[in-house]
Amino acid sequence: MPFTMSQASLPVFEIGLNALIAVLDKAAAYAAAKKVEPSVLLGWRLAPNMFALVRQVQVTADQAKNGSARLAGVEPPKFEDNETTIDQLKERLAKTVAYLKTLDAKAIDASSDREITFPLGPTNKGQMKGSDYLNHFMLPNFYFHLTAAYANVRNCGVDVGKHDFLGAIPMKMV
Repeated sequence: MPFTMSQASLPVFEIGLNALIAVLDKAAAYAAAKKVEPSVLLGWRLAPNMFALVRQVQVTADQAKNGSARLAGVEPPKFEDNETTIDQLKERLAKTVAYLKTLDAKAIDASSDREITFPLGPTNKGQMKGSDYLNHFMLPNFYFHLTAAYANVRNCGVDVGKHDFLGAIPMKMV
């Protein structure tokens, strides 16, 4: 049985987004314990020209939500980028996971050869075959922003490690 587009994407996004929720929980606990204003963490960036944590989380959610919707051939819900707290970011991630569960896996699977058009910034658009879009744009961008969000939290001093980043991957100990 072939490995499908939905199998290659939806579980990856759900596990990654849920792992990020747990990382944000640890960030909130760290901020409370160290008496650090949570807004400091949300505004933290790894480099002056990189997105701050709040934007990294927003873009991580958007990569999963918008890309999956495009593959499914539907219009994604619009989330306002107005989160100012860790709890609001966690809510956005949870809404994204819930939305992904509503998508038709068969429609995603049927998109491998369909041309997908997507925005590249405010004025440009890109176009790729669905399979290329998933493998060479969606997944790398999702992991980039997920990793940057994780690295922001880690760089602030929150005790997170590889297990926190990986989340609940489908693995059993033998």
